[in-house]
Amino acid sequence: MKILEMHTLIALGILFIAGYLGGRCANYLKFPRVTGYIIAGILLSPSLFGLLPQRVVEEEFSIVTDIALAIIAYSIGGSLKLSSLKLLGKSISWITVSQALFAFIFTFILILALSPYFLGTKIPHASFLEIYLPLALIIGAVSTATDPATILAIIHEYKAKGPLTTTLLGVVALDDGVAIILYAFAGTVVGALRKVGSISLYNMSVEPLIVIMGSLFLGTIFGFLLTKIAPWIKRRESLLVVILGNIFLCTGISTQLNFSPLLANMMLGFFVVNRAKHSHDLFRAIEENVEELLFVLFFTLAGAYINLAVMKIAGVLALIITMARFIGKFLGARLGADLSHAPEVVKKYLGYNLLPIAGVAMGLVLMGKTLMASSPLVAEIMVNAVLGSIIINELIAPPLLKFIIIRSGEGTKE
Repeated sequence: MKILEMHTLIALGILFIAGYLGGRCANYLKFPRVTGYIIAGILLSPSLFGLLPQRVVEEEFSIVTDIALAIIAYSIGGSLKLSSLKLLGKSISWITVSQALFAFIFTFILILALSPYFLGTKIPHASFLEIYLPLALIIGAVSTATDPATILAIIHEYKAKGPLTTTLLGVVALDDGVAIILYAFAGTVVGALRKVGSISLYNMSVEPLIVIMGSLFLGTIFGFLLTKIAPWIKRRESLLVVILGNIFLCTGISTQLNFSPLLANMMLGFFVVNRAKHSHDLFRAIEENVEELLFVLFFTLAGAYINLAVMKIAGVLALIITMARFIGKFLGARLGADLSHAPEVVKKYLGYNLLPIAGVAMGLVLMGKTLMASSPLVAEIMVNAVLGSIIINELIAPPLLKFIIIRSGEGTKE
């Protein structure tokens, strides 16, 4: 019984040490650190060795997810500098939109069609509008995200240069932003369905538009405030305090107003990077001081959410998500490349390089868990299915990406 009374700080220390060791082991085995963090969390999970109590994982550490996602969204917005985007060309815009939409559509359709067969025996009276449609919408939106960290690491390792590499970097810079927008839309529809149990024109169009526009407006306000306050701050440590203060205020107020905290913080970062003088200082303060710390804590905690009791069902859904997402991204990337007359190397290989999925996807599905709170078993299955898909992709994607980079002739062998 003592383990159930574990002090929160003891659990926090365990998470940090285990996550660090997991990341080191992953690096040693030539996998991304995030894979090691997630596996370390799985080993700590209440359903495996039980080193962390359920109460701590699901209740006391819930704010960790909110903080980590807010900072990740701010950093994503900071990668969307208009001067750089103009240089990326129309092919990247076409490919980004088409691969994200195709991933959403394929995953949505397959989950909607197949989940009743896998969940029907466990939830015999499940409603289409209250269970299966929300499940498919959330997983579909989550599946559009791509993990830029893995891609960047491999591109740097193999010193890759060329049209494929340039296009790939442009797509992943924009992709998580598209994923956040799609999730904001899907999440609003799911929230409306959970309230009224029916679909109306207002639920499907007006309400999501209000959420998206309100989130963008709120992010703009806090971005404006940060750009006005920052020039007066001389010490980097004080600058970090003000940046985090703006991010947290933006997150809290958007949550209170039922807006999207992710979209609001992405807009905050977007405004800052395009309007602030010396804007790189407003992002470097985060990257150098808190980003890695939060990544260790966030991904290790995400792994601890695994529930072996539902993994038999969730594992099948994880395979479906992995397959549907790959098909959608591959076909969408090919269509976007064809429509924009991209180079042949981009048409041929880009779709294979969009498999990595981690941070934003994990965060979005943890947020989505609250939308399915009235169906705890479905929420558990959803989180574990996405986590399983992330693990599958993070094991498959790095070696495949290395192979494609070398095969395309844009990377150099060690």
